[in-house]
Amino acid sequence: MTPAPTTPVLDCSVTEFLDRLAAKQPTPGGGGAAAITAAIAAGLLGMATRFSTAQLPDAAPRAAHADRMRTEVAALAEQDAQAYQAVLAAYALPRDPDPQARRRQIRRSLQRATEVPARIAEIASNIATEAIELAHRGNSNLRGDAFAAATLAAAAARAAAELVRLNVELGSLDNELAQHATQAADTAATAVAAMSSL
Repeated sequence: MTPAPTTPVLDCSVTEFLDRLAAKQPTPGGGGAAAITAAIAAGLLGMATRFSTAQLPDAAPRAAHADRMRTEVAALAEQDAQAYQAVLAAYALPRDPDPQARRRQIRRSLQRATEVPARIAEIASNIATEAIELAHRGNSNLRGDAFAAATLAAAAARAAAELVRLNVELGSLDNELAQHATQAADTAATAVAAMSSL
């Protein structure tokens, strides 16, 4: 049974979240999926870091940083859903008597719907690069987990960056957000590619 759309994403079980993702409803969508994927990656990063205390003297603060990234990016799943619902509400506004006011509201809502995935891309990129470093320097028994974290995070960064690009185009927004998100995704992808070639 699909939980009610009003149930916060983070209060859903994994099965419920997957059911909501597959349901014929606007949220959660690609942004929420990217955020949760990045949070999973950060969880793997934290776990692999905690198993690397013998290799990394600063493992404890690194793990705490991974936890902070996981918490922040997971919360963005709900923020993304709220931002997209605001976009839908703006498009549902009547065109008359003030079409300019409607256009301004659409643009404002698209701006917010762009900022959220831009932040997802940034955090996911950081997770990916830290996971690759951990794969090199951490506990070799956890190298696969660190690489999985990096790969998942890079995918989340790329998905979020594409959502940013689409919203920037749709709302004729400042392209700087799209450029920044794309750069974050490229950084993550480059780190993963370098690890894959070893």
